[in-house]
Amino acid sequence: MSVNVGALIITGAYLIGMLLVGYLVGKLKIKNSEDYMVAGRRMGLFMVAFSLSANNIGGGSTTGLASKAFGEWGMSAVWYVLAASVAMIPLAWFAPKIRKTMALTIPEVINRRFGDASSVFSAVLNILALFCLTSSQVAASGSVIYSLTGIPLNVCLIVAGLVIIIYTTLGGMIADQVSDLVQFIIILVGLAVATPIVIHGAGGWEAISAALPGEQLSIDKIGWVVIIGYIFNYFCTFLSGPEMISRFESAKDEKTAKYASLLSAVLMAAMAVFPTLLGLTALAMADKVPGMEAASSMMMVTNHFAPSIITGVISAAIISATMSSADSNLLCMSTMFMNDIYLKYFKKGKEMNDRQIIFTTRLCNVLFCVVAMLISLLGVDIVTMNTFAFAIRCAGPFAAYGLGMVVPRATKHSGQISIITGTIGVVVWQILSGGDFYMGILPVVFGCAVGTVTFFLVNLIEWKMGIKAAPSAYEE
Repeated sequence: MSVNVGALIITGAYLIGMLLVGYLVGKLKIKNSEDYMVAGRRMGLFMVAFSLSANNIGGGSTTGLASKAFGEWGMSAVWYVLAASVAMIPLAWFAPKIRKTMALTIPEVINRRFGDASSVFSAVLNILALFCLTSSQVAASGSVIYSLTGIPLNVCLIVAGLVIIIYTTLGGMIADQVSDLVQFIIILVGLAVATPIVIHGAGGWEAISAALPGEQLSIDKIGWVVIIGYIFNYFCTFLSGPEMISRFESAKDEKTAKYASLLSAVLMAAMAVFPTLLGLTALAMADKVPGMEAASSMMMVTNHFAPSIITGVISAAIISATMSSADSNLLCMSTMFMNDIYLKYFKKGKEMNDRQIIFTTRLCNVLFCVVAMLISLLGVDIVTMNTFAFAIRCAGPFAAYGLGMVVPRATKHSGQISIITGTIGVVVWQILSGGDFYMGILPVVFGCAVGTVTFFLVNLIEWKMGIKAAPSAYEE
């Protein structure tokens, strides 16, 4: 296997840079547990917006998006990411309320309103899902290193896992957001530079579009039902996703959280175009590039039509995309375990100072990432498991968390029952749909809808019965 030296150097420099970020932030910026878990709640507009965007742009939104454009979706693949940017707009209404809770995690807010059982159930769902997601991101990062070096894949997985462990464990949320800022800039600038070079090398857009079937250039080929379904899907998963919530909680104030959501919508919309164009270019040039496949179309077309240094930039962009998701998953998992399980049940009645909390959270990062690395080393097919885990962690807590913040009169039973019915709803729809659209609805959207309807029905019944409201979601 040939080694792309230029690409390897650029990617290696990136990995070393991420380690340096973790070390410096850990030394200079981490003073207490709030610094470690939510960046001291002092992050500005651009830090929060870029971090939100980087967290949403993973391997699926780069290589995955290009493969969809290469396949049946054509130009309409742009909606795979553009729908996420649209979903950030209504999320901006919730962002100040999320910041106002002054919580560390979603289960903490659910606990305030609806009690311990609901909180623990939500925490367990989230932690299990985050294990799966971290494993997949370690595997994706390792595969990029493997494609550049030819080093055995198991070794590449270990290298990727160690880099994620070190810079996340040392620097916490501050390092996470600093690296997210760098990572998103690498992704956006890298693809923005590479795309026109690849298109020019392939003969220009006129030659590419002439080589494609007309329907492949349609922006709505997949249909508006699917497009709208994806917008709802992203909104549901963003509002009840711990990675997103932790970013809003890290903002320096409520206004910053709101405008960061809107700025992130713009950044992701810009990002959606480039992988789509690269995927279409790969499809048009498929007969000129030996061995072209959908899954690797973006890297193959770039490697064929662009200089080595551009391939290196794209490689760094892809590994940035996967690692920006991996570090967020890992830190959220450790924070949730510490805040909602360990301190409440294992250390109940025993005080821990900031130094002890930081040390234990760091230890959780290491242990959890090692387990995720082992799962990736086993070569377990976790795509279906990830999809299901992601849906089930969101559908149950969606109404209890999101509506719990904006319906002051909500009763305790409304949140508790909605978590159960939302979880049952997503499981049923997952079975009926096989994890895809069924009657134009994705499982997570159906589960969230069931939970939302249950939430309001129980409230209407109990309000008529005169049952008092649950405690506030906000700190008194």
